Amino acid sequence: MTTDLPETDFQRFWRRLQQLGLNAYEARSYLVLIGHPRFKALELAARAHVPRQKIYEVLDSLVEKGFAQVVQEKTKLFSAVEPSLAVPSYLVRRVQTLQRELTDQTRMADGLVSDLAVAYSEGRGERGTLDYLRIVSDTEQTAVQYRKMLSDVRTEYLEFSRPPYAVDPLDEQLVKQARQRGVTCRLLIESGTLDDAHRQRLEDYAAAGVEIGQAESLPMKLAVFDGQCGLVALLDPVITRPTWTAVVFEHGGMGEAMKGLFENYWRRKLATSAFASAPSSSSS
Repeated sequence: MTTDLPETDFQRFWRRLQQLGLNAYEARSYLVLIGHPRFKALELAARAHVPRQKIYEVLDSLVEKGFAQVVQEKTKLFSAVEPSLAVPSYLVRRVQTLQRELTDQTRMADGLVSDLAVAYSEGRGERGTLDYLRIVSDTEQTAVQYRKMLSDVRTEYLEFSRPPYAVDPLDEQLVKQARQRGVTCRLLIESGTLDDAHRQRLEDYAAAGVEIGQAESLPMKLAVFDGQCGLVALLDPVITRPTWTAVVFEHGGMGEAMKGLFENYWRRKLATSAFASAPSSSSS
């Protein structure tokens, strides 16, 4: 192909423009336009190896996307928009379009979840013997479940917090919002995982009335809500790369047992703190 760009550069730029979002014909046409002041549509089709029947569609798209402009003389001519203007403005428009699409999809998804929840409940009929336990291995689904329980908690929220985090409670405004609703919030953190940023957030939590404790080690990730429901995340001991699998429960007995486990570790923390702060007998 005869172009103002060396073939290797042409091919490289052609692929990168496609990665940006132009199709193959649009990318090729824009690169040809860059090397010339202006072109008639059919002349460009021949130079860019675009089918004649497609060239007007391609040029209209390039104009819409901000890569080409129309120069009206005796006949319609097309020229390239300067790359330093075309590329950034195109990306801005793409971001705005994607944001609108995401907003629309989120709105549609909210309604879809409600509608499908009814069909899901009806389809399941009577509760099975283990409907109060669910295994969730996807971290995003674990995060969604965690946020829902934290949003719905009424009286008490307890958590063993240790990395890696599906949802880091130190980054969650939902914890502070629960405290503002009068919910008792207690977090027991593995002390070895704290960095300066986490310590600062812990101070913010304490100022909001969240009780914070530290333990040298915790056996699992655990969250208990109102003593009735919650989730337990266990580290897979078999595979090489550590991953967590969560068991979500809605069972009073299970909730009571997990709360008892939390209280046991919390008492150890208090005993350790009391021992550390107690004056030695030699000081009397």
